[in-house]
Amino acid sequence: MSTEKIFAPVSEKDVSRAIVSEFAATFEEFVESDVVIVGAGPSGLTAGRVLAEEGRRVVIIERNNYLGGGFWIGGYLMNKITARAPAQEELEALGIPFKEASPGLFVTDGPHACSRLIAAACDAGVKTLNMTVFDDLVIREGNRVSGVVINWTPVQSLPRQITCVDPIALEANVVIDATGHDAMVLAKLAERGVLDLPGHDAMWVEQSEDLIVEHTGEIWPGLVVTGMAVSTAYGLPRMGPTFGGMLLSGRRAAEIVLQGPGG
Repeated sequence: MSTEKIFAPVSEKDVSRAIVSEFAATFEEFVESDVVIVGAGPSGLTAGRVLAEEGRRVVIIERNNYLGGGFWIGGYLMNKITARAPAQEELEALGIPFKEASPGLFVTDGPHACSRLIAAACDAGVKTLNMTVFDDLVIREGNRVSGVVINWTPVQSLPRQITCVDPIALEANVVIDATGHDAMVLAKLAERGVLDLPGHDAMWVEQSEDLIVEHTGEIWPGLVVTGMAVSTAYGLPRMGPTFGGMLLSGRRAAEIVLQGPGG
């Protein structure tokens, strides 16, 4: 066996300490943020990137062990994604190669597009907490949303007898629900009977994307809804495997936050 050393002399404890200390430092820093985004799909990542580029402290929580939502895999497990004009401008701005499949309809590789979208958010300063599930809202005076309650995703899989693992909270000026058709954040308000949640309508691509961008905005004091969660919030048609509406809705959500009192 060769005795020549290629790598630096680092032990297991050094690796563990580096992970623990850096994660703890980041977590402590982002316990209080300008914006918490729930859901790291295309709308959440886009909103986070735009906000971070404007100097806002942004953390995205994601229940899965990966980021990007359906942006990775497109429709029917065929990893091509489509975007209708003018959403190709978002792809172009991120340096994502695409081609025109038919007039006004553009197609690109999902993994390439998603990787660029994630990298752009990270480069802008967005921090992410994956394997982290949204549990509830923090609501304070004036009935304003002021943060989120979170827990580790694996806690949900524990046997019932040992699931008493208390969650913790993150404070924020604004919370964005980017959880897709589940609209998990809005559902907590619906459970309390203070918000009507009609659910999304049937698919109608041509109408859905315009309506979703149009209805993106603050739905409750301190709570902004974006992406597919908008269709669930207002009973709008679902958009199917085309992603331009999600990208433009994410940008619109960020712009609304920047214009508002919490932005």
